[in-house]
Amino acid sequence: MLTVAALYHFTRFDAPATLRDGLLSCAMAQGVKGSLLLAREGINGTIAGTRQGIDAVLGHIRALPGCADLEWKESPAAEMPFGKMKVKLKREIVTMGKPDVDPTARVGHYVDAAEWNALIAAPDVAVIDTRNDYEVSIGTFAGAIDPGTRSFSEFPAWWEENRDRFHNKRIAMFCTGGIRCEKSTNWLLQQGVTEVFHLKGGILKYLETVPEDQSLWQGECFVFDKRVSVGHGLVPGQLSVCGACRRPVTPAARQHADYEEGVSCPACTDEYSETDRARFRERQRQMKLAEARGEPHLGA
Repeated sequence: MLTVAALYHFTRFDAPATLRDGLLSCAMAQGVKGSLLLAREGINGTIAGTRQGIDAVLGHIRALPGCADLEWKESPAAEMPFGKMKVKLKREIVTMGKPDVDPTARVGHYVDAAEWNALIAAPDVAVIDTRNDYEVSIGTFAGAIDPGTRSFSEFPAWWEENRDRFHNKRIAMFCTGGIRCEKSTNWLLQQGVTEVFHLKGGILKYLETVPEDQSLWQGECFVFDKRVSVGHGLVPGQLSVCGACRRPVTPAARQHADYEEGVSCPACTDEYSETDRARFRERQRQMKLAEARGEPHLGA
């Protein structure tokens, strides 16, 4: 059994490029795979490997400037959910497009998973899902508001257009692991919202710790690796991902006439040309050949 560690940490890296090679070398030496993002505002990503390998990489990260109190969330995986190890340099570790947003300055009130149900059941609380529309479509908290955003960078504009809906309301926000809420709660505080809360550790911590018979979560939680989704207890879900549009695909959608593995799904059947489809089919064929040889595909 392998360990998957999802992490993020906001801190100030003066020269993130100088940290990349050491981090990549450490991960590769331990056989750890996944994706990590480095930016001046911190680090974000998900990695998988043996217990020893994950501990070594987490130790390396905790030794980086300002990362001594790094927190992360773990879940098991029967198979390696990543094809390679990547460490990328970015302008932001999660893209909001608002340079004045600074989670190291202040964020909303953290709410532990055990206290979340009581908060979001209060009549004066508006619950907002800060994730993308395709994530929300497969699972969310009962009664949560879906902004319908295709990317996190659209959230500030959505708030500007809808803020009057939340007059005299306390705002409770959540996302997969917590990182988007760090930025969005800072943004709302800047906009003059006085009472802003967010789920500490995100949906993943909630699903890990809150018993299913007490849970207000409905559906599955999308994750950005080959597991595609997880449910209560962080057990891998029933979803796959479309090889063309990367949206989640339900078991029912896989039976649809518009579904072709690696090529199309009902959601994107009109979004690509036949030339695109031919390219996707060839990629899928190459992936199957690599799988038959017991080798990772270069595009994985």
